Amino acid sequence: MSDTDHSLVIDIQSVDLFYGKIPVLTDINFKLRKSEFAYLVGYTGSGKSTLLKCLYGAQEVKRGTALVTGINLSRLKRSKLHLYRRKIGMVFQDFKLLPDLNAEQNLDFVLRATRYPKAGRKEKIMEVLQWVGLEHKRKAYPLRLSGGEQQRLAIARAILNDPELIIADEPTGNLDPFMTDEIMYLFSRLNNEKGTAILLATHDYRVLDKFPARIVKLEAGQLKES
Repeated sequence: MSDTDHSLVIDIQSVDLFYGKIPVLTDINFKLRKSEFAYLVGYTGSGKSTLLKCLYGAQEVKRGTALVTGINLSRLKRSKLHLYRRKIGMVFQDFKLLPDLNAEQNLDFVLRATRYPKAGRKEKIMEVLQWVGLEHKRKAYPLRLSGGEQQRLAIARAILNDPELIIADEPTGNLDPFMTDEIMYLFSRLNNEKGTAILLATHDYRVLDKFPARIVKLEAGQLKES
């Protein structure tokens, strides 16, 4: 980041975000440091998903400046979006796995799409599967996995390219408390052991108590420290 703090992985300044022509979020300012963990909270409809879509390039930044991993999203060309997304990891509530591919093939699909060297793909796949505890399920198809296992596979997919930042949108929303704790433990390990910065949207206040970290709250179109 040439004109800003190099210790920041996210630097949002005076950003307005719209749904069509309707303003959803106004004058958003937010900074996340490298290796920092933060929760994004707010009521349903508060704009959490809109803000996260902005951060992974699915929502246009029309006003303000959004720098993420050194990329200015307000100037990012759609043709370069896939290159930007190689620098971040994304985890969603509904997993977004390819159902007709097994666990190993889901990960190989990502590596091929990001032009990862062929010689190292199998080793990298086994590395991330072992890290999330799914090496024994590498030939299983997503619908044969439990919800927690599917989310672990989604996390494995997100860390394939060793991203500086993971953006997670309600990643435990479809899981029971036991599975939720398993997934949150993985996010904590990612942050503590790999130094990955994490911005995680949640409405589960039990998670905030059990896995404490910085909290920012969206309310009435504004972002506030909580």
